[in-house]
Amino acid sequence: MGMRDGKRVLDGRPEHLKAQCDASLQRLQTDVIDLYYMHRLDRKVPIEDSVGALADLVAAGKIRYIGLSEMSAATLRRACAVHPITAMQSEYSLWTRNPELGVLDACAELGVTFVAFSPVGRGFFADEPLEPETFHETDLRSSMPRFQGDNYAKNLEKLNATREIAAQLGCGVPELALAWVLAQGEHVVTIPGTTRVDHLEQNLDALRVAIPDPTLARLGAIFAPASIAGNRYSEAMQQSIDTECFDFEVNEA
Repeated sequence: MGMRDGKRVLDGRPEHLKAQCDASLQRLQTDVIDLYYMHRLDRKVPIEDSVGALADLVAAGKIRYIGLSEMSAATLRRACAVHPITAMQSEYSLWTRNPELGVLDACAELGVTFVAFSPVGRGFFADEPLEPETFHETDLRSSMPRFQGDNYAKNLEKLNATREIAAQLGCGVPELALAWVLAQGEHVVTIPGTTRVDHLEQNLDALRVAIPDPTLARLGAIFAPASIAGNRYSEAMQQSIDTECFDFEVNEA
């Protein structure tokens, strides 16, 4: 992704990817980037061409490993046929389960680490409920259907049972949400974000939470994909990703 005339655009052309890498190296004041992500699929450019350019960057010593983000299992397989892919980054949490439609299994099969972003549901699984009406106008969540109106109210109802489970395990809701994601496979890691030390400590505490299998299944059932009110993205944002969708998401978009 890049900026053009003040707007974000998808551009997977080889020359663009290489230019963006050079610009990143200059900004970072370094000679090599350990893991370089292609964050979205440009449907106008074959993934083979885009990954081929990234492979050239590896050969040139400018990057060490290639990562993809928000792409489907089919796209991942095509990419891996060109060059090994080290990481696939996609949104994954108790209430965003799209990776279970194929990407998680493909990553395990191909030896790709799955990197779950927004594992705490963009703050939904905080100990204190969010108040969407207080979101800043630039907050991306303001455009997300599941944080809006009746959808959010319906989703909040699920948190009571989640708090009870967390209390039984002696942890907070954020730790429970993180531990659930980490329990989905040895190839799964998370990248929770935080700006507070206490939240950072909670993130680390999640590593000590062991969720029994029956409880894992219960949590999965509480947040069954079809029971979540609202899509995770607006229709416009949905067009920029290549991940698999549930039928009800396609119908609702």
